[in-house]
Amino acid sequence: MKSTQYTIRQVPPEVDKVLRRKSREEHKSLNEVVLEALKKGAGLSSQPVVHRDLDFLIGSWVEDPEFDKIDPEMWK
Repeated sequence: MKSTQYTIRQVPPEVDKVLRRKSREEHKSLNEVVLEALKKGAGLSSQPVVHRDLDFLIGSWVEDPEFDKIDPEMWK
């Protein structure tokens, strides 16, 4: 497979820091980490995206009639 070589300039310091840290932590070359980030950003990553949100709560609502009762004395 033929590949293209890039030279990337003006990489923000915070991006450089994160990429280099990830490179050390994963025992990968900086080039490998950057290529993975580019693939992911382009939507070509084979790894599923992990969302850290509240999706696990979908469908878990339980009706509680006691909770819905309004005490008129509290609203005077």
